[in-house]
Amino acid sequence: MVVEPPDRRGLRRITIHGKTVGSAWSLRELRKVLRRLGYPDDMDLDDRSRVHWRGGDSSFWPDDRGWRRRLVISLMIVGLLGSAGLHFVIGWADALGALTFAQRLVGVLFLVAGVVQAAALPAVVDHWGRRQVKLSGALVLLGVLMALATTTLLLFLWLQEHEFIRTVVVFVGLWLWSLWALHVLIREKVWRGIPHPRKFAAGVTITATLTAVSLGYSILYQPIAAPLHFVLRAEFGKPLTDAGSPYLHVPLKLYAKNAGGIPVYLVVDDYTVTGNVAEFVPDGQGMEEWKADEGEIYWNSDAQAFVGGIASEIIASGQFQGPWSTLDIGEEFKMERMITLPKDTKFETLDAVLSFTFLRQDRGKLDDDLYADPSWVEADGGRCAPDDCGEYVIYHSRVRYNTNLINVTRKPRYVVAFWSPTEVTEGMVTSINLTGREKSPSIDEMYAELDDDETQREAERYGLGWVSVNSEVSVKGLLKQAEQP
Repeated sequence: MVVEPPDRRGLRRITIHGKTVGSAWSLRELRKVLRRLGYPDDMDLDDRSRVHWRGGDSSFWPDDRGWRRRLVISLMIVGLLGSAGLHFVIGWADALGALTFAQRLVGVLFLVAGVVQAAALPAVVDHWGRRQVKLSGALVLLGVLMALATTTLLLFLWLQEHEFIRTVVVFVGLWLWSLWALHVLIREKVWRGIPHPRKFAAGVTITATLTAVSLGYSILYQPIAAPLHFVLRAEFGKPLTDAGSPYLHVPLKLYAKNAGGIPVYLVVDDYTVTGNVAEFVPDGQGMEEWKADEGEIYWNSDAQAFVGGIASEIIASGQFQGPWSTLDIGEEFKMERMITLPKDTKFETLDAVLSFTFLRQDRGKLDDDLYADPSWVEADGGRCAPDDCGEYVIYHSRVRYNTNLINVTRKPRYVVAFWSPTEVTEGMVTSINLTGREKSPSIDEMYAELDDDETQREAERYGLGWVSVNSEVSVKGLLKQAEQP
């Protein structure tokens, strides 16, 4: 029997008649190997006629620093476990729930990276152990490179917002661990055990490039390039009445279709019918009334030379599909309501408006939990009093970016929407902010934040938008239609 000199890890190879039968870190392990081969426990290992020692006798076992090897193994396993868990958390949501193929591909790649790192766990024990598998070191190196690339990307995304989140401690810890692990592996020159190092490096590079391209496509190109188009109609039908009735029933037909290439959430929607009374301006000076007083600006206003002083009053209002509903690609939704008016109404025209606030599903995802709170019910957090801000239904829910890689680097975002059937311009206000339901902002605070750069950036990031259509008819024309047989 020949006991070879210890390698740089302190492991001594054992051969019998020129055949390797095992290796040992200590004299105790040597006897275990011999016992397994059928040799007696009291075999004299110092008998030079039977045992030949090379590089030191039976008392020379340099693995007196075995605790360091075990510490390295423990740290490697802990780091790979943490990184694998992080990859699974990020990839699972995208692989199963992302809207686009590119986003799902990114999720699948993260899951594959997590599987590779999980497979590297036994390779750690083998590489810092007896190295029975030649590629164990290469597998550990691949897992560490994945951890370094992912944590670097996460820290880069986090630095864009500088928001303090608890998980950033995990990112920094894993990033520092990956630098240490890479240093250890480079010092041991683990690439020497790779049969085709160039192919290995090319595979790692291609995988990283594919991930980066898929991520960039899903975050930047896809949301911008995908078309967004809606077909909206709000039309009055032929009125109905009879000779003995003092009322006029006017059908209101509402229609919406998603004619674009992106499904959307309808965060909150609304249809409103107003009756309008105008003052006749015989001198034709009505065109001057569009000018605002005291330097204010009227948005979406119009003017007529012989019409001025238009007064409006809401006579009907309601919700279209309802908050947190969806409108998929090609999907259409119809609704018909009957508007009731007295025949001797003072109104000269009727104006119907259909509008909704939408959220692009290729950028954001709303949680299923939707909270609807009335503003007139006192709540913790001190909402604006109804006497000051009006009475509204406040809708509130968590919104997530459609790529989970970004969600884990940001504070939670929430969609807050206000709706009221008794307000025209203030009946539907929506914003994305950082405050939860318990500290939901009042509508006055929402209005104050609408022009804020950060608020606009959040709305653009999640694809929050607003569309509307209106239709106006003459009341006299409706009465004339109703009188016709």
